[in-house]
Amino acid sequence: MGIELVWPTVADESLRVSVHSVLHDVVAAGGAIGWQVPPSRAETDAWLDMVLSRVSTGDGALVVAVVDGVVRGTATWLRSTSAVFTHSAEVGRVTAHPSARGLGLGRMLVSAAVSHARSAGLEMLTLGVRGNNHGAIELYESLGFREWGRLPYAIAVGDVRFDEVRMALPLGFREGVVLHGSAPGGNGSSPRRSKQSV
Repeated sequence: MGIELVWPTVADESLRVSVHSVLHDVVAAGGAIGWQVPPSRAETDAWLDMVLSRVSTGDGALVVAVVDGVVRGTATWLRSTSAVFTHSAEVGRVTAHPSARGLGLGRMLVSAAVSHARSAGLEMLTLGVRGNNHGAIELYESLGFREWGRLPYAIAVGDVRFDEVRMALPLGFREGVVLHGSAPGGNGSSPRRSKQSV
């Protein structure tokens, strides 16, 4: 069995059909990738066009896993559009087609996305995962991601509420970056408020 990772920059009809098949079938099998019902071709085409437009400006990447000539997995990173977060990107739509489970595609795809983001000069990767997706959380942890927050019951799927787990992976900082963190002083700083007596 041959597995190849490919980095598309344009979407021909073959890629559109293949990506639609993966995203549709993952959701149909219960996968938590942002759609409550299997997406239509128009929805997956719109998503693919958005991602590739970000790829064209250097603000994103799409990697697909090709198994024996057929696209069977996806992953992306998309740079933040907020001025103070452009050094970071969000990893998303990490998928493996139900017929390709057990091949290690998730690990390959996320590892490749992390390496690509690092080479693009990003300093931080973040991602969100549903709280009950324990296998994905373990995969991300094994690749160095750490949970930094959990928003209880934030994800709504019909009448069921799931936690949103937020994870991050520092990729390194360029020379000259000052790691101010939460120390007092600097732009945006305010003094601590003293407790008022009652």
